[in-house]
Amino acid sequence: MTLVNTDYISGKELETLGLVKGSTIRAKHLGNDIVASLKMIVGGELTEYGDMINEARAIATKRMVDEATALGADAVINVRYATSNVAKSAAEVLVYGTAIKYI
Repeated sequence: MTLVNTDYISGKELETLGLVKGSTIRAKHLGNDIVASLKMIVGGELTEYGDMINEARAIATKRMVDEATALGADAVINVRYATSNVAKSAAEVLVYGTAIKYI
C-alpha cells in the first residue's frame, strides 16, 4: 500500500474512497518511566519515550492501512499524524488520510 503526505500521486488518476484512520494509546512500564524521569534531571535523550511513540506510530499506521485495505484502496494520500497526552506517561497517536483507488 502506498502512503504519501501529498494530495496526489504522480502519473495516477485517483478515485476517492473516503477518510481512513488508525489510533492507539500507549504507556510505558513504571520502571521505564522512572529511568526517563532521572534522565530529565541529568539530561539526555528519552529513548524510552521515543521507542514508545515509534511503536505507537507503527500500530496506528497498520490500523489505518487495514481500514484502507478493507475499502479496496490502492493508496492513502494526505497522511497526517497527531499525538496527544491522555494521562501521565501515556500518549495517543492518531494517523489519518484519504483512501484512494487508481482509475
